[in-house]
Amino acid sequence: MDPAASKARLRLWLKLLKATKHVEGELRENLRVTFDTTLPRFDVMAALYRAEPGLKMSELSSVLRVSNGNVTGIVDRLVDDGILVRIPVDNDRRATTVRLTNAGREQFALMAASHEVWIDTLLAEIDLGDAQGMMNQLERIASKSKKKEA
Repeated sequence: MDPAASKARLRLWLKLLKATKHVEGELRENLRVTFDTTLPRFDVMAALYRAEPGLKMSELSSVLRVSNGNVTGIVDRLVDDGILVRIPVDNDRRATTVRLTNAGREQFALMAASHEVWIDTLLAEIDLGDAQGMMNQLERIASKSKKKEA
């Protein structure tokens, strides 16, 4: 183990964490002010936007990497707001699929467009090459985690 490299990696982790918290804080505030919504609601809508036919609650929890209990309250409120619908799953009385309504898809598309602008603004000082290089490095780290899970 190279002590200098080890310390540099530790400092890198702390900088990544600080930057992530900063960006997340800005996104939370922008979503609250602009759309009167929360980041967890946005995340649920984003997952369902990508899965147009919908997801079972257990699948949604898995995609978001949170417990079913964490997702249930958010889904309940999104259903109440007309953003999501629940669809019973054939042959399983306990399971339901949740899907964005047309209004929910339209609302998410507006939020996603703003989200992209916010991220672009927050990370504007990172050029394309550096962004790609950082993504490649982070993917290398993530792929090691995936191999351990398998």
